Amino acid sequence: MEPNLPDVVLWSIPAFVLLTVIEMVSYRFHPDEDAAGYDTKDAATSLTMGLGSLGFDLLWKIPILAVYMGVYELTPLRVPVLWWTVLLMLLAQDFFYYWSHRGHHVIRILWACHVVHHSSRKFNLTTALRQPWTSATVWPFYLPLIACGVHPAALAFCQSANLVYQFWVHTERVGKLPRPFEYVLNTPSHHRVHHASQGGYLDRNYGGILIVWDRMFGSFAAETERPVYGLTKNIATHNPLRVATHEYAAIARDVRAAGSWSERAGRVFRGPGWQPVPRPGAEAAVPVPAPVSAQAAGGPAPVRAEAPAPASVTAAVPAPAPEHTR
Repeated sequence: MEPNLPDVVLWSIPAFVLLTVIEMVSYRFHPDEDAAGYDTKDAATSLTMGLGSLGFDLLWKIPILAVYMGVYELTPLRVPVLWWTVLLMLLAQDFFYYWSHRGHHVIRILWACHVVHHSSRKFNLTTALRQPWTSATVWPFYLPLIACGVHPAALAFCQSANLVYQFWVHTERVGKLPRPFEYVLNTPSHHRVHHASQGGYLDRNYGGILIVWDRMFGSFAAETERPVYGLTKNIATHNPLRVATHEYAAIARDVRAAGSWSERAGRVFRGPGWQPVPRPGAEAAVPVPAPVSAQAAGGPAPVRAEAPAPASVTAAVPAPAPEHTR
């Protein structure tokens, strides 16, 4: 029997709208020069990505639900939906969310999905709505819950509750909370670190509702310096289609330019910043100095060219750095 659980996302939409309006008004009357604040085009892009994700998620849910129901019917285990089992399911779902979130940061093909959420250089409540259109990469991380007897509808409820919780942590208008909350829960302070592009903040604070997973598995970083939001290589577009697909396009370019199957696999399945190790004997191109006569004449110095490498060396030169964003 399918559990009858409320659609928490649908019920939360009025609160999303109200809180966003309050945050916008707060910047109008109490501006903060150091905060990222709002930009009209950026906010519109985030809203468009959020609305688009609703439609695409409906498409992805059809095959995913079929797999989940197949596994659920095969397992002899059943977890009843009671008030205390729901709390345990929320805890378990948050644990697997941590590993899903972490996986989507350290495996490039998964990062191509999640990078959408990090593509804004602003950090406000509309950023929470900037969701990917290719979320079909998330479902394998929750198969253990289904195999343990959690009904797919109960899992969907837990995922929705986790998503709703994370809405309010996308703000700069809330400082640090009292220490007990900061120690246990994911807070705006912790999530600002997660969205920052500084080296010491990269790939930190993956938790959804709880931050204790990060403390347990070594991925926690406290907020010290003010975060700089966005990617290490930002994209200069507000086009929703490009926002949704730019990293997939970068992967395709890198795979085409790769010189071996092992490099192709690395471009897809290793981390977003992965580079192949140069083969022994590879030599860098030697720049040709500008002609002395041109410089002595006082004219503009010509563009420095690169001497072509010998054929035996050219094959060993690694492919150019990927155009991925991190």
